[in-house]
Order: sequence, then C-alpha cells, then structure tokens
Amino acid sequence: MDIEARAHSEHPEALRLWLRLLTCTQLVEKQVRTLLRERFDTTLPRFDLMAQLERTPAGLKMNELSRRMMVTGGNVTGITDQLVAEGQVERIDVEGDRRACRVRLTARGRKQFQEMARQHEGWIVDAFSGLNDKEIATLHKLLGKVKEHAGAGRQETAA
Repeated sequence: MDIEARAHSEHPEALRLWLRLLTCTQLVEKQVRTLLRERFDTTLPRFDLMAQLERTPAGLKMNELSRRMMVTGGNVTGITDQLVAEGQVERIDVEGDRRACRVRLTARGRKQFQEMARQHEGWIVDAFSGLNDKEIATLHKLLGKVKEHAGAGRQETAA
C-alpha cells in the first residue's frame, strides 16, 4: 500500500495532495535508484555527491558537501572513500588547514558522471511524460508557491 492510500475522503484536500506528492516522489525515486544500480552499479547518494562536485570543479570541503547534501559528515566520508578507491574523486589538501581537504571529481569521475547525468535527465523527463508542457509549467509554478509559503512559514516559526 502506498502512502496516498492512507488518506480518506473526509481528510482535507491539502493532506491528500501532500500524500500524493510523497507517493509520486517515492515512485520516481525508486525507479531512479533501480536504474542507477542496474545501469551504473551505483547508488543515489553517490550520484548526488558527484552532482555536487560537478557543479564545483575546484571541489568542496567535506563539511560543505555534508551541508549541501543534508547528510552527516560520516555519510559523506563513507561515500567519498568508496569513490576515491574507484578513482572517481580525489582528495586535495587545503593550504593552511592541515585538518581539511577538498574533494573533487577526477577526469574519469567527470566523464562517468556526465553519462549518468545524461541518462538521469532522460529518466526524469520520462517520469513526467504523462503531462504536457503546459501542465508541467503550471505544476512547477504552483509548487513554487507552496515552496515560497513553506519557507516563509518556517522563518516565522523560528523567529
């Protein structure tokens, strides 16, 4: 049973929408995880780490990677260790800070990531192929409003 099946007609429409969004996210993510494993023998967290590094060719410190990926430093270290062993990323000493290092993609890692990213894009496009361009644009705009409102609400709660 998916998460959305928990909702009943007497629940507020907003709650039912939230559950549908979660269900859709889980279904797409499950498909992406499966395809990454089958086609590239990799995981979504490894893909995500490489995506962060691809955006920053000079590399990132481990704590920056952790913050961007919203995971613990231990998770980032474990994934980085695996990718270093495979020659996908490298650690570079940070001048003036013996405790820190930057992580960046190697040429091999960049080439591998570019192929994964190309296919990943296709998988995501396919996941939304049930919608036409106008519907996609409308959904994007509406979810942007939800994001903006939720972000504003979080700031008010913290104040």
